[in-house]
Amino acid sequence: MLTSAKTALLSFAVLLPLAVFLPRMPAAGVSPEYTAKGELQFPTGYRDWVYLSTGYDMSYNPALQSPGHHMFDNVFVNPDAYKSFVEKGTWPDKTMLVLEVRGGEGKGSINQKGSYQGTELMGLEVHVKDEARFPGKWAFFSFDDTKTAKMIPLTADCYSCHAAHGAVDTTFVQFYPTLLPIARAKGTLSKAYQKETGAPQGQ
Repeated sequence: MLTSAKTALLSFAVLLPLAVFLPRMPAAGVSPEYTAKGELQFPTGYRDWVYLSTGYDMSYNPALQSPGHHMFDNVFVNPDAYKSFVEKGTWPDKTMLVLEVRGGEGKGSINQKGSYQGTELMGLEVHVKDEARFPGKWAFFSFDDTKTAKMIPLTADCYSCHAAHGAVDTTFVQFYPTLLPIARAKGTLSKAYQKETGAPQGQ
């Protein structure tokens, strides 16, 4: 019979190869990470997050001219924030919303009508909720070809626009079809949005 020491050694020998070759599970939570200079590190795995919606040729300013081609705006949110929103109807601290902009393509392959998304990224923006770091709790970051980005100044129009028109916690939940009904049911719609649309809570 094997002694307890030999049994433990044999178990370790069997489990060690499994520990080496089994893939590592991803971390349970995703939080914003910053450089020593306070720049946001781009969340490279955002396309594994929860997809919220796609806007098509959207513009918040009617005075702006069309760029001459179609645009798609894809929105993703980190899973923990999504789960919390479903439960409470609002965003928790450390929420990250990624806006991915892609150009529209027309005829290609078998497509003869309508538009589909091109492979080239036209823009990347991250909206972060970090209550201890930012005076207004939220901050915007725009990424080009860099892996880090400075915070967009609070004087930028995006802050005032989101504050004045965001359906929930200064975010455009009104454009996220699976989340707007949750916000209505939870009673978390902003007063500004209700006044603007005439949409009362709970409906």
